[in-house]
Amino acid sequence: MKGLTAKEEEVMGYFWEKGPLFVKQLLEFYEAPRPHFNTLSTIVRGLEEKGYLAHTAYGNTYQYYAIVSADDFKRRTLKGIISKYFNNSYLSVVSSLVKEEKISVEELKRLIEEVEKSNR
Repeated sequence: MKGLTAKEEEVMGYFWEKGPLFVKQLLEFYEAPRPHFNTLSTIVRGLEEKGYLAHTAYGNTYQYYAIVSADDFKRRTLKGIISKYFNNSYLSVVSSLVKEEKISVEELKRLIEEVEKSNR
């Protein structure tokens, strides 16, 4: 599945949060200056082509809905980052987080305890 641009991720966020939407409804979530209807419609159709959205037709209008969940997207994105930047090493990711002080040793110990409990 293809990756998403920042704008596409933003639009998907609305579908994940709000559920099925018409493009006109989607416009209402933007503050001024709002994107043009055609611009937003193009992004939505692109998301459908990429396999993130599908639609239900109501006459000449379409209601779009997410077919990829936010959790699935997060997992795929994380896997891609770990593959691209950490040579598929989850240990390197955790090591980097500890070295950059994004996670403390105490938090890491708690994480290990939680994993051990769930494996019992």
